[in-house]
Amino acid sequence: MAGARSTAALPLRAAGAKRAAGLESAAQGFPDGLDVDLIAGPKQPRNPISRTRIETVVSRSVAGVGVIFSLQALPVMLAQSELRLPMMALLTPLALALGIGSVLVAAITKRGVRVTSGTIAVVYLGALAWWPSLMLDPAAQLDGKPWLWYVCTVATASAAVAFPLVWAVIYTFLAPIVYGIVRTQPSGGGADILLASLDSVYAIILGQTIVIIIFMLRQTAATVDAAQTNALHQYATAVRQHATEVERVQVDSIVHDSVLATFLATAAAGSPKAAQLAAGMAADALTRLNEAAMVPAGDDSLEPFSSLAAQIREAAAKLAASFTIVECEIDGLSLPVHASDALFAASVQAMVNSVQHAGDVSGPTRTLTMRANPQGGCTIEVMDTGIGFDPDLVPGERLGLRISIQERVASAGGSVQICAAVGRGTTITIQWPANEATTGTAGVRA
Repeated sequence: MAGARSTAALPLRAAGAKRAAGLESAAQGFPDGLDVDLIAGPKQPRNPISRTRIETVVSRSVAGVGVIFSLQALPVMLAQSELRLPMMALLTPLALALGIGSVLVAAITKRGVRVTSGTIAVVYLGALAWWPSLMLDPAAQLDGKPWLWYVCTVATASAAVAFPLVWAVIYTFLAPIVYGIVRTQPSGGGADILLASLDSVYAIILGQTIVIIIFMLRQTAATVDAAQTNALHQYATAVRQHATEVERVQVDSIVHDSVLATFLATAAAGSPKAAQLAAGMAADALTRLNEAAMVPAGDDSLEPFSSLAAQIREAAAKLAASFTIVECEIDGLSLPVHASDALFAASVQAMVNSVQHAGDVSGPTRTLTMRANPQGGCTIEVMDTGIGFDPDLVPGERLGLRISIQERVASAGGSVQICAAVGRGTTITIQWPANEATTGTAGVRA
């Protein structure tokens, strides 16, 4: 009865507040630029990182290649300007310079890339189609290739950037074919069909290669973005599940440590003093339930281990059975408040279990040990030489061991090891932070 009384009086940080704090910290952990809704999950990233970078690299590469190829075509264009109509001899270089310049500016500023690239592709195709009619004498034999040949790759690359896949593929066939037809004309150099066909096939292969590279990069980027979004959805789901699990552990602990203990004490009350004690336990239980709806002032604050040890000693002194306390000072150790609360509640529950289940109050030897551990934290050990038990036979509906001790400590980043056997007593070792090597339940004491 006294053990249950002391347990009911223990303070508890708010379960709902911890859930809110966990959700807030989880939301702060998402990458910048992501809309986070921990109820509906993360929204699609505003600016998919992979796709944006790919588009930037591709557009700037095309713009750079366009500048280089245009400079390469400039001497040929100037040499052939005398054979063209006077107005075209002036407008063509100007249009080429403005077009390539606009693509370069758009690639740098990341604005209007598709529009400017598409314009270059369309204007180039029109210039090819109108090439013979823009010559002074369409029947005159041109010496060499038309200067448009040197920027054919720029046009097909611009089409790959600006157009959907199907239209980009069509363009990479259409533009070289039109060039091949022009190449066989006197104004295009009067090449034979074989030579013109070779030039066209070469341009088609080069254009198709560019299209394949660009769209493979885009597809890969889209896959990466989809994987990123899926991972963020899974992370948000895990955050919600973790917050729910933490709240469940805290609520189950309140129910076991306060409400259930109060019901048992009330049912067993056979005297006015016992009834008064049960009434006090009920008041304590209501206080703890009310505290569960309050937000703690400093959830990230630290508490010295010496303060935790003092609270555990005080709780042990209130129990019906006496404990031999062995305490080693841990200088400079501080614990997060939520971890301190969990260790305190779990330690007291372990002592209460010993008082209730180990045997007569004056029979078994009970020891409480508090010391440092190799992880740089603390170890709290509750040991008795009572009747013991088989951990594997503990019913799943029993909450004291699983919820009030094991899961409560685990939710705070600690671990619990239980060594017990029938007739050989029980030792419950609580460690913070967790020691993965010893986490678990042992059926027989070593």
